[in-house]
Amino acid sequence: MEETQKIIDALTLRIIDFDKGDPMRIQHLLKVNRFAQLIGRAEGLDAHTLFVLESTAVLHDIGIHPAEAKYGSSNGKYQEQEGPAPARAILESMHYDEADIERICWLIAHHHTYKHIDAPDYQILVEADFLVNLYEDHISEHGIEAARKNIFKTQTGLKLLKMIYEEKYEVKNENHIKGEQPC
Repeated sequence: MEETQKIIDALTLRIIDFDKGDPMRIQHLLKVNRFAQLIGRAEGLDAHTLFVLESTAVLHDIGIHPAEAKYGSSNGKYQEQEGPAPARAILESMHYDEADIERICWLIAHHHTYKHIDAPDYQILVEADFLVNLYEDHISEHGIEAARKNIFKTQTGLKLLKMIYEEKYEVKNENHIKGEQPC
C-alpha cells in the first residue's frame, strides 16, 4: 500500500476514535472523504494536494463535538472555530509537516465559508461536503439547483451532482406528468 494511503488510513482510524459512539458523523466523514478523493483524482490534483485534501476531508467536521460541548450547537461557524485545535493536535501527533497542518487547519476553519473559494483543494472539499449534505439533510430540488448554480465549479463535481440528484428529479417529474406515482 502506498505510504500516503497508510497515513490517511491511520488518520481515519484516529478520527473514528475521536467520534466513537457517533455513527452518523463517522459515516459522514467517510463519504465526504471518498467524494473528495474521487473528485480530486478526476480533476488531476497532484499527489501532495490530494493528500492534503483527503486529510482535510477526514477531519473537516472535527469541530462538531467541541462546538456542541462549548455552545450547545453544531452550527457551521462554531465547527470552523472549534475544529482547528483538535485537528492540529492529531496531525502533530502523527508528525504531519507544519505547512500541511497549517493548510488542513485553514481549510477546516473555512469549510462552511463559501465566498472567495480560491484553490482546488478548497473547492473540492466544499463540493464533496455538499454532495453528502444534500442527501443527509434531505435538501429540496430547489436547494440542489441553488447549490449547482452557486457552489459547484469542478467538472467532476457537477457531473456527480447531476448523476446523483438531477436525474432523479427528471424521472420523478416525467412520471408526474404522465400521472404516475414517483418511486
